[in-house]
Amino acid sequence: MTFVLVVNAGSSSLKLRVLNGDDDVVDRLDLERWSGEGETERLERFLRGQVRVDAVGHRIVHGGTEFTDPVVIDKRIRDRIAALAELAPLHQPRGVAGIDALTRLLPDTPAVACFDTAFHAHLPAPAATYALPHDWNHRYRLRRYGFHGLSHAHAASQAARMLGRPITELRTVTAHLGAGASLAAVDGGRSVDTTMGFTPLAGLVMATRTGSVDPGLVLWLARHAGLDLDRLSDVLEHESGLAGLAGIPGGDMRELERAAGAGDERATLAFDVYTHRLRREIAAMTAALGGLDALVFTGGVGEHSARVRHAAADGLAYLGIALDRDLNHNATPDADITAPQADVRTLVVTAREDLRIAADTRAALAR
Repeated sequence: MTFVLVVNAGSSSLKLRVLNGDDDVVDRLDLERWSGEGETERLERFLRGQVRVDAVGHRIVHGGTEFTDPVVIDKRIRDRIAALAELAPLHQPRGVAGIDALTRLLPDTPAVACFDTAFHAHLPAPAATYALPHDWNHRYRLRRYGFHGLSHAHAASQAARMLGRPITELRTVTAHLGAGASLAAVDGGRSVDTTMGFTPLAGLVMATRTGSVDPGLVLWLARHAGLDLDRLSDVLEHESGLAGLAGIPGGDMRELERAAGAGDERATLAFDVYTHRLRREIAAMTAALGGLDALVFTGGVGEHSARVRHAAADGLAYLGIALDRDLNHNATPDADITAPQADVRTLVVTAREDLRIAADTRAALAR
């Protein structure tokens, strides 16, 4: 029985989960504020309390074009992961800091890097390629990488289990809706399209991120509003999305829904912009699949906001999507919230990146 310690280093947090051979979570530690240094004593204390840790699995946000599968970590691999920091400056250094911290504390325990981009690494060329000069694409490794792959992969697999059908038979749109948000079109278990691109800024409206905007608008702001690149980057990443539209710090969907319910016009507009983009992109992912068998909501917002799910499905009846009002309102993941007359099954699935990381870690070490 292999006990796997799953390490999920976010942009400001660190989450540890210990899964036994049956994939039960037997212990956990959440550090909501983790700088990538410090907190060594709490980590040591947590690890001393473990019966065993046979392997460590690290969530790494960006694998670039090089890492398309989980890989056993050594110093050379660690350094190559670190070199990709320019592609994910908020997350990649923290992932590397997680590798370094656990290597110091568990020097003799094998560790595996599992990449959020890997699930999208084999997007069809028409979906992955930007219409930029051919030489630029090759020289600068420009392509649509996609993100949240570990969550999308788990959601698609869990949907197949819930429906009692082989994943190879299913056309699924998975909606990972949290502070960051993206969709994936999953055909037979493989990602064939997704809403995020070269960076996690593209696609859906998010808590503090813009989602897709006209690049000409950004150029206009640089030229005419006197905004330098650092300021533009900060606004696009941290001051836009729901936070920017509604004026709600952090863009928390729960606060937004409360404000909109109380008649706040900015919050109402922000919610409507969010769900308009969500509906539009679900339809786009369905077009990439040529049809749809299942729509799956996951992530903090996807799992807990009945209002978002209702607004997303409303207007998509022509795709065969319809929700049962009571099932949606009372849903506790994992749940089927499909209306009886609907052709497409709609599910709510708990985000369990840890399960995917543990499975990928065991598989990489068995090779």
